[in-house]
Amino acid sequence: MIRKIALSLVLSLLVSTCASAQQWASKMFQETSHDFGTVARNAKSEYSFVLENLYMEDVHLASVRTSCGCTTPRIEKQWLKTYEQGAVIAHLNTDSFQGRRGATLTVTIDKPFYAEVQLEVRAFIRSDVVIYPGSVNIGTVDQGTAVEKKVTVNYAGRSTWRILEVRSPNPHVSGRLAEKRRGDGEVAYDLVVRLDESAPAGRIREHLVLVTNDRERPQVPVAVEGLVEAGITVNPGTLFLGVLQPGQKVTKQLVVRSKTPFRILSITCPNASFLFDTSAEQQPKTVHLVPVTFVAGDEAGRMSQMIHIETDLGIEVPDLSAYAVIAQ
Repeated sequence: MIRKIALSLVLSLLVSTCASAQQWASKMFQETSHDFGTVARNAKSEYSFVLENLYMEDVHLASVRTSCGCTTPRIEKQWLKTYEQGAVIAHLNTDSFQGRRGATLTVTIDKPFYAEVQLEVRAFIRSDVVIYPGSVNIGTVDQGTAVEKKVTVNYAGRSTWRILEVRSPNPHVSGRLAEKRRGDGEVAYDLVVRLDESAPAGRIREHLVLVTNDRERPQVPVAVEGLVEAGITVNPGTLFLGVLQPGQKVTKQLVVRSKTPFRILSITCPNASFLFDTSAEQQPKTVHLVPVTFVAGDEAGRMSQMIHIETDLGIEVPDLSAYAVIAQ
């Protein structure tokens, strides 16, 4: 049945025009263009073009090429299963290019059949503002831990240039400034970025905004990245059970991990089609391997559920998303 669905899709594309034949691929991307705006020299500037496999067969992103050396693209994940997300990441080479720049990124997809998707990026890279290092790398920190990191902001042009404030879109990330030098047309600041102890678990990808007294280009973005690691982690982060026929049974494995030995008290899911075998995981240990068995129902389409895990550590474990595609 899956092959028939895929074949009908192929046939419909073959009889369509060349332009419309590319639409199946471009529909997977949430966006196909991005404006970085104005960025500082040496600042880490990346954008993820997110895509999702909307089809029944696996999608393979074979390659990506750029029309300009100002941008280096890379594919986050080459194979995408049904409803799985990935990204094409555009890295702006702010260390070696200046001024107004733009690039076309051509993504080549060769499976389930051939297509090309073009992504557009543009930016203005300043030469008078330099950030070193290019981003605030918080690194991997345990949840409940406060961390501070420092970068330097250098300006060359006029001695009256000032940073007026630091704006953050994240209530758990803040920045404070310390002026280091001013004179002879040069200004330098230390920017100290703080992640507070109440930050939730998860990946941090933010941009602080330095608001300056420059009337022409008043804002300078500064990338902040890192990972707040929960006391207990579950892998995979999203459990894909596969494309299944009605009544088909599949078993996958969850890896539940902590730095402190623990016991799993319960694993629950509202859908009775899920079974969790914790019989071999009764002793306290830092890593538990839990088989998850799912039996597909009769209703065709995407099935999605949340799995809840409780342990004896008293630490909240983020609910895990599990999904499958039931074929007609």
